[in-house]
Amino acid sequence: MGRDAEGTSPPVSSSELEQEEDDDDCYLSDQEDDALEESVLQVLEDEHLEDCHWSASSVITKESLLAAQREDLRKVMELLGLREHHARTLLIHYRWDVERIFELLDQKGRDRLFLEAGIPLQYTNNASTTSSAEVTCNVCYDDVPPSAASEMDCGHSYCNDCWTEYFIVKINEGQSRRVRCMAPKCNAICDEAIIRKLVIARHPDIAERFERFLLESYIEDNDTVKWCPSTPHCGNAIRVKGDIYCEVECTCGCQFCFNCSLQAHSPCSCLMWELWIKKCRDESETVNWITVNTKPCPKCHKPVEKNGGCNLVACICGQAFCWLCGGATGRDHTWSSISGHSCGRFTDDQTKKTEQARRDLYRYMHYHNRYKAHTDSLKQEAKLKNETQGKISISENKESKIKDYSWVINGLNRLFRSRRVLSYSYPFAFYMFGDEIFKDEMTPQEREMKQNLFEDQQQQLEFNVERLSGFLEKDFQLFTDDEVMDTMKHVINLSNVVDKLCKQMYQCIENDLLYPLRTPHNIAPYKSKGLDRASELNISWDSAEQSSQSTKCSQDEHRNQPASTILGKRTELHGSSSDNRGHQSNKRERVDANGGGGGGGGALFDLNVPAEVVDKI
Repeated sequence: MGRDAEGTSPPVSSSELEQEEDDDDCYLSDQEDDALEESVLQVLEDEHLEDCHWSASSVITKESLLAAQREDLRKVMELLGLREHHARTLLIHYRWDVERIFELLDQKGRDRLFLEAGIPLQYTNNASTTSSAEVTCNVCYDDVPPSAASEMDCGHSYCNDCWTEYFIVKINEGQSRRVRCMAPKCNAICDEAIIRKLVIARHPDIAERFERFLLESYIEDNDTVKWCPSTPHCGNAIRVKGDIYCEVECTCGCQFCFNCSLQAHSPCSCLMWELWIKKCRDESETVNWITVNTKPCPKCHKPVEKNGGCNLVACICGQAFCWLCGGATGRDHTWSSISGHSCGRFTDDQTKKTEQARRDLYRYMHYHNRYKAHTDSLKQEAKLKNETQGKISISENKESKIKDYSWVINGLNRLFRSRRVLSYSYPFAFYMFGDEIFKDEMTPQEREMKQNLFEDQQQQLEFNVERLSGFLEKDFQLFTDDEVMDTMKHVINLSNVVDKLCKQMYQCIENDLLYPLRTPHNIAPYKSKGLDRASELNISWDSAEQSSQSTKCSQDEHRNQPASTILGKRTELHGSSSDNRGHQSNKRERVDANGGGGGGGGALFDLNVPAEVVDKI
């Protein structure tokens, strides 16, 4: 009976142990009595932080690209009463920012808004003409019948041959999305329907390229849409609403920074990460090593390394020179002097340069070695996933009252994410407390104080990440139930500790390190649950087609071209578009919460795998 009672006891789940405390673990504070109050406040803080860094991403596939374009076209056409190609011209000029267009409409007025974008204030009716008189082309000066000439909305008319050659040149030059009128000092954008009609008759392949450029302009000329940088390319694009300083995940599994399209690199800023990967890939540190350990030959200027104790050095070209000063000498020498040569005078500049190069090299090696160590650990820990699945299978099949092992997978994913944060924190510290970016932003005293503050938090995170890694590597499938429960408590508690430490590190970076700087510097926020996977774009073809039909009523009465011949085409902003788009401030507001980035403090489920190991798991 006792055995039956024990056999029917309910299984223990990890959620039942999340609130248990272990005095042997490393906690962030001694206020265990106020744990419930802290948890409630933490949830409120996390929700506030999520609002501060709100962003939502959606995937634009090849099939939904046209529907996404139609949706933005419809908004502008309905509210401003524009033809479709004029709405497209306006959208591309302002980087497909519909809200920005409506803001500038109030600030600048309709006429100025249109003129800056290249839209004529008064349209001409170029659909047909009843005149039979020949038209003189002001380019080739040939007299052609009206049917062999085309007139743009701005009123300028040229022969079709000249227009066609002009359009082909512009398309080949990559300006197909924003072709201006040929007339001198005319800022108007040519009608894409006329471009399409003339080019396709002579060069169908160039016309096809023109169509593709127009279609892809929604991505190429849009600040809120980026191609997925996956290799090989999945063909998807990601559209983000809200904060563009975020990290997103495509449906293909590729995780990347939306702002710079490089791999996810938070807490490094985009500038820091670009400088870091360049520093690691090129020969900048090799040059530093050469500066520290070699001297240039005065004859052939090749670097020479000293491999003995004598200060008379011979290059492979045959030139002898003094190692101390680098001056060319003869070969007659003793251990104490070189014949006919003296360099006992102190040269301060050269000594300072050598010492500075040596310090820079040692400093880089310090941060790079630790960055690489954690990156290598992340790659090794990625192999734990398959091993852990095997351990879980063995544990679930043996006789035990513990049947829920989700805490292992949740802890493993927490380890992946925190390890990645820890590895990227070293490139961040290299540039944050160096002279490459913020040389004049902090006094030496402020730099030292902030560096100590950051390194204290970095050290705490590193210590607890290593402890979590140690518990997850244990062979728990061989443990007794009591040992499994003890390991479970440690993993759950350490997962929460590591999560909170990551939040505090991000809070320190955003509020104490980056916010006081004069130069705006933003990082992607910390996501406790992992990167949000982009959702499918929810614009259906039926609704897009209905919206396309509804916009016909708002188009100019002079044009009645079927929507099917124009839908999905764009024109490119060439050159000065970014000057006309008003950007929001690059500096985020200071977050006054005590927590770090977004996500709930107790979120341990449905976690994503970091970008570095996604292809290995």
